[in-house]
Amino acid sequence: MAAPSTNANPPTAILHRTPWAPPVAKNANGIYIDLEDGRRVIDAVGGAAVVCIGNSHPKVMQAIKDQVDKVSYVYNMQLSNQPAEELAKNLIANSNGAFDLCGFTSGGTEAMESVLKLAIQYYAEVGQPKRINFIARQLSYHGNSLATLSLAYHPTRRSLYVEHLDSKHFHHVSPAYAKRFQKSDETEEQYVERLRQELEDKFIALGPDTVIGFVAETVVGATTGVLAAPKGYFKAMKSVCDKYGALFILDEASPFINAYTKTHMSFLTQIMCGMGRMGSLHAWETLGDGAAPDIQAVAKGLGGGYATIGAILLSKKVADGIRDGSGFWKHGHTYQGQPIACAAALAVQKVIESENLLENIRVQGAYLESLLQKGLQGPNAFAAPYTFDIRGAGGFWGVEFDFTEAPSLDFKGNPFAMRVQARALEHDVIVMGMTGGANLEGTKGDHIILAPAYNVRKEEVEKIAAVFVQSVEEILRESAL
Repeated sequence: MAAPSTNANPPTAILHRTPWAPPVAKNANGIYIDLEDGRRVIDAVGGAAVVCIGNSHPKVMQAIKDQVDKVSYVYNMQLSNQPAEELAKNLIANSNGAFDLCGFTSGGTEAMESVLKLAIQYYAEVGQPKRINFIARQLSYHGNSLATLSLAYHPTRRSLYVEHLDSKHFHHVSPAYAKRFQKSDETEEQYVERLRQELEDKFIALGPDTVIGFVAETVVGATTGVLAAPKGYFKAMKSVCDKYGALFILDEASPFINAYTKTHMSFLTQIMCGMGRMGSLHAWETLGDGAAPDIQAVAKGLGGGYATIGAILLSKKVADGIRDGSGFWKHGHTYQGQPIACAAALAVQKVIESENLLENIRVQGAYLESLLQKGLQGPNAFAAPYTFDIRGAGGFWGVEFDFTEAPSLDFKGNPFAMRVQARALEHDVIVMGMTGGANLEGTKGDHIILAPAYNVRKEEVEKIAAVFVQSVEEILRESAL
């Protein structure tokens, strides 16, 4: 597998997550990153849809410096701290009544692990200990611990660990991927009903009183490439949970891992859609039928890359169940509610609100979509025959390519998406290429994600789109030779 850049990199003492040593970042400001090799590149994907207000924002940097001067660390079982208390109040106040309590973690995987443990605790507290099963979806990803890999299901991503995963308590139903799996004779409503019935059948097969909850990504991230469910899907899934007294759990947190085999490099990302990425603070508000979850995980956009932080959000029902029982969270980690991380995250959230960045990313996101459609699907677009779908909203866009009808194209043994990612980096723009989301086996499909910061400017959107389209065309032309 070739490295994603033609530039030679010095030896490294880091055990990297790629079979190459990545270029080294030296400085960063906004969406621009200066590399040690002297180049300045545009980060068009926010690292892994993490960086939501760019690097080096003065208000966030000042908040971090101020907190270092006050309190750098306290242990959460002994003391709370001011930024953690204020951040929690901010998250609850901005949830439009959906949530009543929150808890902090150090990132997305930890957030989802915490969600699982909290859900188990909830049913123990309310006197339903027989509930031991979770139901999630195929082609999903919820984190990089053994429990969250068990919860998720993507065959190629979990293959190394499959013998160590829990198949007894974690079960799976079909993904909500209409463009691939909706039948030709089905309406959208019929497709949603089929998926609702499948979930209910799974409840009945397991025993409805044994199911803890249904877990889903509101908009699937890198696994299938910015994939929203069809209209009415989440209301339908929630109705099954409500019918049988189970929890409806949404994952809008986002750790990032990669998997490498001798045949391909593939990137895998937990859902990236939360904390404003889709143009609304929570993706379920606009792309989840407004179906508020009983528990939700958030991470990436919470700290915007300035700190390692995640959170879980509890509805009043779940919060009351805990409060009326033991009254405390039977789970914790050393850096839970770390003061500097909470101060950074609070500053990021205040910047998003005070600078009206959700409105900006909605406008710029729509513009990016129009440029992608023109460049990749327009009447004169070279890539039009291969561009299967352009989808997304706000600051989160995925482009899926399909080469089923183009067997003569030769990508030299490397996935098309990874070759485009490498070529774009050669042109000084960072995008994210992924494979394996177009079939249930995880072996087919190329898709690429763009996720610029919420304060991206129009001229930067134009540069990103132009370089991306150019990179796609170059790889296609070279592969057709």
